[in-house]
Amino acid sequence: MGKKKWRHILLSRREELQSIMQASVEDSRPVELDQSRVGRLSRMDALQGQAMAQETERRRQNEISRIDAALVRVESGDYGYCTSCDEEISEKRLELDPSTPLCIDCATVK
Repeated sequence: MGKKKWRHILLSRREELQSIMQASVEDSRPVELDQSRVGRLSRMDALQGQAMAQETERRRQNEISRIDAALVRVESGDYGYCTSCDEEISEKRLELDPSTPLCIDCATVK
């Protein structure tokens, strides 16, 4: 695949993640601890839901950072090459995760 196609794939995924993050802002808001309004178990469920939403948000932000780094590599001409060993990353691996910076050999060493 050419540079334009990978760039388009990466930009589309970043846009998708940003849209999901915008839609899920409510999930990571602070949990109200007013016992007169919400029971203890309901608060525990809300806190657990909040923690899961925050972790999901962190993972999405991490993926966006990886996508941004991949876009820099696309522009510099280094996209598709392992950042560790400089070998070409297989097309199948890039199709599974277009933001991956490592070939399969270097990824399994970590």
